[in-house]
Amino acid sequence: MTTPILEARGLSRSFGNVRALDDADFEIYPGEVVALIGDNGAGKSTLVKALSGNLALDSGEILFNGKPVDLDNPSAASKLGIETVYQDLALAPHLNAAQNMYLGRELPAPGFLGHLGFLDTKTMRARSREALDDLGATVRTLTDPVGAMSGGQQQAIAIARAVAWAKGVVFLDEPTAALGVVQTKNVLSTIRRVAERGVAVVFISHSMPHVIEVADRVQVLRLGRRVATYEAKNTTMEELVGAMTGAISGAA
Repeated sequence: MTTPILEARGLSRSFGNVRALDDADFEIYPGEVVALIGDNGAGKSTLVKALSGNLALDSGEILFNGKPVDLDNPSAASKLGIETVYQDLALAPHLNAAQNMYLGRELPAPGFLGHLGFLDTKTMRARSREALDDLGATVRTLTDPVGAMSGGQQQAIAIARAVAWAKGVVFLDEPTAALGVVQTKNVLSTIRRVAERGVAVVFISHSMPHVIEVADRVQVLRLGRRVATYEAKNTTMEELVGAMTGAISGAA
């Protein structure tokens, strides 16, 4: 059987008296889209932060390609090809789209100019445009500060950046929340294309129709632990909501 590209075993994390993760499990396979769902406070964001190197754990084990790893910072996750788009997007508002796409990964200019600290702006802009066009994003300019752009355009830039750099796993936390109908359709199509390249996609969403449309499997969190796993094609919105609220138990 295929080894999960990313797996969590018994993750726990408390904040004071609040148990945000309580012996939580999770796994995703290469080229798979897994929707991670749960009510507010279920532990979704905490789990994502733990699996992307942004949160220390009280206990538990994380494995990448079957081997234990210590994701103690975002750089450690990035080196494994794990990228994340959070709801706050983590964009630098004073920089333009291309600068944000390559933030921390700037390309030096070729030859002597690169040794002097000059950047290959032309290549970064061209590749940024290609990534945004592939997403179907309506970002018309790559030179204006992203802080002056609409929420939908900023969302598109953050998603394009993560998808462009992810080689193993990409986490998308409510990626369609600020988007219109056409952009939402483009994002869902992009998720499937990314999975077809062999990248695992974790899709966090409150939209059950989007979950069922794009996911291969759905994992349900409630009160800090995984309580159900479903094949998306064999479940219903009613069943998913029931598992989220505790009204019904799920299939493992």
